[in-house]
Amino acid sequence: MSKVAVIWSSPNNDGLTASAKDRVIKGLTEAGTEVEEIQLNKKHVEHCRACGNGWGTCNKTGSCVIKDEFADIYRSLAEADGIVWISAVYWSDMTEAFKAFFDRLRRCDATKNHLMADKRCVLVACAGGTGRGTLECLTQFERGLSHMGMRVYDRISVVRYNKDYILGALEEAGKTYAKTLETGFDMYY
Repeated sequence: MSKVAVIWSSPNNDGLTASAKDRVIKGLTEAGTEVEEIQLNKKHVEHCRACGNGWGTCNKTGSCVIKDEFADIYRSLAEADGIVWISAVYWSDMTEAFKAFFDRLRRCDATKNHLMADKRCVLVACAGGTGRGTLECLTQFERGLSHMGMRVYDRISVVRYNKDYILGALEEAGKTYAKTLETGFDMYY
C-alpha cells in the first residue's frame, strides 16, 4: 500500500480549497492508499531568514536553523510515496503559508538532501475569484518542484466556474494517482 501526503493551504476550512482536498483524499482512500493530511495554516512554519549571507545550514547540512514544525513536515513528505500539493490562489501564486514552507523546503532539498528527487506528485490550485491566477500558481509550483527533481503527473485548476464537475474529477484523479503509484507510470522528463 502506498502512502500519500496531501499538503494544503487555505485559511478557510470549508471553502473551495478544503473541498478539493476532501475529494482528492476520498479518491485516494477509496483506492486503498494511506493518506497523511498536512494543513499548513495550522502549522507553525516561519519564513526563511536567508541566514549566512543567503545560504545558512540548509546549503551545508540540509537542515534549517529555525526551530518550528518545518522539519517534521519535511520528514513526512520524504517518507511518503507521493505528494498532492493543494493551495488556494492569492495574487496568482500559492498562499503565504505555502510559500514560507516551500522556500525552506527548496533550500534544504535541492541543494543538499535530494529526498524529493523523482518523487511523483499532483498539483491543485484553487481560486474562488475569477480563476485567472490558477495557471500561474501551478507554474510556480512546478518550477519549484523541478528544482528538487520532483515529477509532476497532473496539474489541476479548480475555480468557481468549473467546481461542479472538477470536484468529482478530483476523486477520480485521487484514484488514478493511487493506482499509478502502485503500478508505475513513467513519463519522459
